[in-house]
Amino acid sequence: MTGASGNVGTALLRRLDEERDVEVVGVVRRPPSGEQASYRGVRWVAADLSDRSCLPALADSVTGADAVVHLAWGFQPSHDLAYLTRLGVGGTAHVLETVRDAGVPHLVHVSSVGAYAPRISTVPIDETWPTTGIPGSGYSSDKVAAERLLDQHVEQDVAPVVSRLRPGLVGQRRAAAELLRYGAPALLPRAALGLVPVLPLDRGLAVPVVHADDVADAVVRLLRTPRAGAFNLAGDGEVTGQDVADALGARLVHVPFAVLRRAADLSWRARLQPLDAGWVALGERVPLLDCARARDVLGWRPTRTAVQVLEEVITGMREGAAGTSPPLRARSVPREVVQMLRHGPVSHRREP
Repeated sequence: MTGASGNVGTALLRRLDEERDVEVVGVVRRPPSGEQASYRGVRWVAADLSDRSCLPALADSVTGADAVVHLAWGFQPSHDLAYLTRLGVGGTAHVLETVRDAGVPHLVHVSSVGAYAPRISTVPIDETWPTTGIPGSGYSSDKVAAERLLDQHVEQDVAPVVSRLRPGLVGQRRAAAELLRYGAPALLPRAALGLVPVLPLDRGLAVPVVHADDVADAVVRLLRTPRAGAFNLAGDGEVTGQDVADALGARLVHVPFAVLRRAADLSWRARLQPLDAGWVALGERVPLLDCARARDVLGWRPTRTAVQVLEEVITGMREGAAGTSPPLRARSVPREVVQMLRHGPVSHRREP
């Protein structure tokens, strides 16, 4: 499992704890240690998928595997787009190459709703919707490029069988610190989330959201019975601007997406916050998801609605919830300041 210490990865490790006779190799850039390495039965391997130097370790990790679950992806540093592409697209190429060479029969690739073309309405779309991405989003263009690599492999009709999951935005309580660290200014204390009087957002915001545990459940179902093709995953309903305002206890103030994009771009360029304008473009145009195929083929059902996932994450942010792995570690303003002084803001540094 690549990216085993991240948001979905840790949820999948918890889920696999319930399975019998499962051996897991976790391929990550920063292997957990001590208490962080307490996931039962996991052998940790250090490898940076952005560089071909990872291939020997990756080959050793997948030898004899029944399946490889590819989760590794990068969101920061957002000012180093070349690195994020090397990690997301290049890393997928390295995984696919290694899996083919080792004769692994099954690859589960976790893609994203961000791979889809822009919506034309709020009617949920199925897996036949074009995967041409959201213009202006680097994250989306990399997800599309990774899917093209899989398309080229599938056209050859050789092993491995490729399963693709396309979840909406993924959240869980344990990822609250990570999401706040990657998406908010370093000097913003979590207590400030309870003091937001107004929230400037476009009232047309509507995005699919799914819980990390539900994504993990879909992965396990595919590992039990490999199925080729793509599967949408989302909690019932969607998250709107009003839902976000309600979760924060704030009053929604309508600000058009065009203005939000400009404000995000200027503040990102000024190093005031870590998210580029591409994330606003994604929020504006990403489609809602029809999950009928996951229900019918996998027997999958979400256990939380989209709004329940949002509320869980916001509550976790306010309460300082975190995980035990390096990516999900607790966030504190003093530590963020020290890291910023030593290594630069999160939008410029690769986490040590």
